[in-house]
Amino acid sequence: MLTTELIPAAEPSSRSLMIVMHGLGDSMEGYRWLPQALRLPRMNYLLVNAPDSYYGGYSWYEYDGDAGPGIRRSRELVFALLEQQRDLGFPTGQTSVFGFSQGCLMTVEVGLRYPHRFAGLIGVSGYVFEPNTLLQELSSSARTQRILMTHGTEDPLIPLGPVRDQVGLLKSAGIQIEWHEFVKVHTIDGERELGVIRRFVEECYSAPS
Repeated sequence: MLTTELIPAAEPSSRSLMIVMHGLGDSMEGYRWLPQALRLPRMNYLLVNAPDSYYGGYSWYEYDGDAGPGIRRSRELVFALLEQQRDLGFPTGQTSVFGFSQGCLMTVEVGLRYPHRFAGLIGVSGYVFEPNTLLQELSSSARTQRILMTHGTEDPLIPLGPVRDQVGLLKSAGIQIEWHEFVKVHTIDGERELGVIRRFVEECYSAPS
């Protein structure tokens, strides 16, 4: 089980949900600012802590060494969380997933394999784990899934070039990725980037399923 906290929408009847996954060494505490910053009154937010402790925060998978087992374990945990949200009345078609850094990787891992289509996927400052394997394991809805990915041109932790190549590979295979580069380091670039995310989310929820 993953530790979560629901921040309810300003509009109580809304079934729109954004699942928020943090980066390495962070926690749900690092994203309590996000609902106010995005200004999406119909959005419920489910903040999630990764399963492994890491220097006062949490990690989705092993940072040094073989990341594969941890990624696959965390992917199954998020699948279970998604099923739980469906049971609670949050349809996948009205659910988006947001992830930063390790959370970005998990967003892509989960979003393109889960058997139901999301409203949208948002990945910030992360990378794609084993993209060729991912392309062999896509869900039936993966090529219709809307995805936003952003990255920093000055990111010292996850260099831009390899990520750009991974995104290009996925796009050449028919994955619908909207890609934006910002002059930034390993962070979210304030309102410039939040504005792109907000517009993407609004378009996802206004478009037909």
